[in-house]
Amino acid sequence: MTPDLAHIAAELFSGVLVGFTLGLIGGGGSILAVPLMVYVVGVPDPHVAIGTSALSVAVNALAGLAQHARSGNVKWRCAAVFASCGVAGALAGAWFGKAVDGRRLLFLFALLMVGVGFLMLRCRRNQGFEGATCNRGNVLKVAGAGAGTGVLSGFFGIGGGFLIVPALIATTGMPILNAVGTSLVAVAAFGLSTAFSYMLSGYIDWGLAVLFIAGGVLGSYGGMRAACRMAGSRGALTTVFSGVIFVVAAYMIWKSFGAF
Repeated sequence: MTPDLAHIAAELFSGVLVGFTLGLIGGGGSILAVPLMVYVVGVPDPHVAIGTSALSVAVNALAGLAQHARSGNVKWRCAAVFASCGVAGALAGAWFGKAVDGRRLLFLFALLMVGVGFLMLRCRRNQGFEGATCNRGNVLKVAGAGAGTGVLSGFFGIGGGFLIVPALIATTGMPILNAVGTSLVAVAAFGLSTAFSYMLSGYIDWGLAVLFIAGGVLGSYGGMRAACRMAGSRGALTTVFSGVIFVVAAYMIWKSFGAF
């Protein structure tokens, strides 16, 4: 395989992996997008990796959302409150993220990954209950959670599904499959907001984005179908994926050690 073809294959494979994970467990895939772009694809500028991954993850989330919407897994009222409150946070987070040195940003990103891994392990058995939705009693909690995750999403250029899913379950009590489908509305909104901010600064590789998106659309379709079939075993899948996150985070910390 020629170097160009190998590079294209790496970009497509990375997109498939991110999309599949987004469709399967509603999060986690996006947090792998930046390290995949930096360490597998070879993007030299972390800010370009963050901007490009934000755009790619947003489009991949829309592809997964279409599948979940057809299956009736999306709580639209909750999605509207969560996403609308988080967009402003995502724009603010992106502004701060661009002001941080690239190596330091990767180091902080790795620390976030460690926290995410523990959060996913903690919430892996929380299944929620049928009939839960947004109401007067929980709307402020949902709005606050949306704003907070939006800031983190914009700062690190991530979709934030791994934070949004447990946040939706904690604030509304909805079942995990509904939380996965609903989270994709916010993932797409946060990603597009972050990508727009980075685009204005010239931090998006459009060719890479196209290939990453193409792979991600295929992966998200497969992940969504697997999620519907394997809902009962997603606790085990989340445990394994958390282990992958820890390994990737350790590698990033080692590579960016000394950034401070």
